[in-house]
Amino acid sequence: MEQRRLGSQGLIVSAQGLGCMGMSEFYGHADEAESIGTIHRALEIGITFLDTADMYGHGANERLVGRAISGQRERAVLATKFGIVRGEDPNERAISGRPEYVREACEHSLRRLGVDTIDLYYQHRVDPEVPIEETVGAMGELVAAGKVRYLGLSEAAPETIRRAHAVHPITALQSELSLWTRDPLDDVLPTCRELGIGFVAYSPLGRGFLTGHFRSAGDFGPGDFRAHHPRFTGENFQRNLAIVERVERVAEAKGITPGQLALAWVHAQGDDVVPIPGTRRRERLEENAAAAEIELTAAELAELDGLAPPAGDRYADMSSVNR
Repeated sequence: MEQRRLGSQGLIVSAQGLGCMGMSEFYGHADEAESIGTIHRALEIGITFLDTADMYGHGANERLVGRAISGQRERAVLATKFGIVRGEDPNERAISGRPEYVREACEHSLRRLGVDTIDLYYQHRVDPEVPIEETVGAMGELVAAGKVRYLGLSEAAPETIRRAHAVHPITALQSELSLWTRDPLDDVLPTCRELGIGFVAYSPLGRGFLTGHFRSAGDFGPGDFRAHHPRFTGENFQRNLAIVERVERVAEAKGITPGQLALAWVHAQGDDVVPIPGTRRRERLEENAAAAEIELTAAELAELDGLAPPAGDRYADMSSVNR
């Protein structure tokens, strides 16, 4: 797997990363042994960029990733996030960017991961009640203390990115980007490029929908949040199948899978864009990894760029994103 510079502060990551969220929550039952085996296989084939967050599984995902990299910490580039605060009710969530919370969250993440330093530390969502300068100022103190190497933001709007970057260099901006979420191409990605900030694309497979594995709402198992997601329910599901069918036709003509085509499109957006598809299985990991070597023709890109936007919001509540 090719390695590339993310941002302009010196962070080197694999050209494709591994999103670990689904190994602990949101996509139904997971096999921990297979998940750890998937992380080990990722490191073996050069996918070194591992993405987690303190809110995934109420900390369970960080502990899982920590166990997986135990004894081989030097091989992994570890990214985690803070800022979404969960209560006992699984649906109860708040956002905090308070400086004291930033410091507290970092200490908890370091302990769960079993490491001394986090390579890339993101603010998971921007807190509208706390000036971004205060939050990033506290994050910068973590860098000075040697607990964090580089800073990132997630789902932040261009003006917020500029204000944050003026306080402390931001290395990466993580937002959703895929064939059915292309909004960042309009203003967020250009802002990142102007400032020398790398872009990390989460959900590059459209939460798995672009793989073509789902044909009805009944295909989602117990505990899978997609069963209630705006783009996966009712008439939206049927309308969005038309997007998948076009992706499948292009993929078949090229002799690759729909998922590989979707990932190749994200890779084609630039060397400063690093997708982090999530998977819990080694088989899917290797399929995804192969997409980093696929080059799309101008005609293929034009056809994919011409896809209609999907029906339905990205989240049921869009108020907490892109501030």
